[in-house]
Amino acid sequence: MHIFNLVTVPKMLMNLVSKNKDIYCSGDMTHTNFFFFGITESFLLSAMAYNHYVARCDPLRYTTIMNKKFFKKLAVTSWFSGIPVGSLQTTWLFSFPFCRSNELNHFFCNAPTILEFVYADSYLFEMFALIASTILTFPPFLIILFSYVHIISTMLKMPTAIGRPKIFSTCSSHLIVVTLFYGMASFTYLPPKSIYSTNTKKLLSLSYTVFTPMLNPIIYSLRSNEVKGTLKRILNKRNVF
Repeated sequence: MHIFNLVTVPKMLMNLVSKNKDIYCSGDMTHTNFFFFGITESFLLSAMAYNHYVARCDPLRYTTIMNKKFFKKLAVTSWFSGIPVGSLQTTWLFSFPFCRSNELNHFFCNAPTILEFVYADSYLFEMFALIASTILTFPPFLIILFSYVHIISTMLKMPTAIGRPKIFSTCSSHLIVVTLFYGMASFTYLPPKSIYSTNTKKLLSLSYTVFTPMLNPIIYSLRSNEVKGTLKRILNKRNVF
C-alpha cells in the first residue's frame, strides 16, 4: 500500500530540496482530493482480509469465489470508493471564504489543515466529513474483523497444530499492516483538535503517510524464505563476532 506515499512524498521532497515551498490553489485542491484515497486503502485492506478468509476457511471453493471477475470488481470498487466523497468534500471545502493568512504549517494539504484557514461556519461540513468517513471506513474494518475472527476460529478447530504456523505466517503480515494503518489514523483523527500540538500532529501525520507505507514492503517480504534466510545469516554472523 503506497497510496499515501504517492500523495504526500513528492511535494514533501520538493519542499526539502527547493527554496520555493509555494503551492497554488489548484495544486492544493488536487492534493486535498487525492488525500481521500485513504478510503481506498481501507477497502484494499478489507479485500485482502476477505481473500485470506476464503483461502483459509473455504479452500475448496476458493477458485470459484475468488475468480478473475470478482478480483476485478474488488479492485474497481476499492480504487473508486473514495472519488465521489473526495470530490464533493474538496469542492465544498474550497467554496468557503479563507482568511488572509496563507502560510500552511504542515507538509501536505488535507481537510483538517485547510479548515484552520476557513473564515466561516464549517460545522455542517465537519459533520458531513465525519459521517461520510465513518460510513466508508467502518464497513471495511468490520470485514477485516469478521475475516480474522473466522480465521482464528478455524485455526483453533484444527485437530493438530501442524498447520497453524503456516496460517499465522500468511496472515500475520497483513494483520500488522492493518493494525498500523487503523492505529495511526485513529491516533491522528479521533482525539479532539486541541489535544495535540502542531508539531505532534505533523509527527503523527508523518507516521501513517510516510513511515507506515515504507514499512509495508519490509513486513510483507518477511514471508519470503529467502529474506528470512538472509536475515538469519546476518544475525548469525553478528553473533559469531
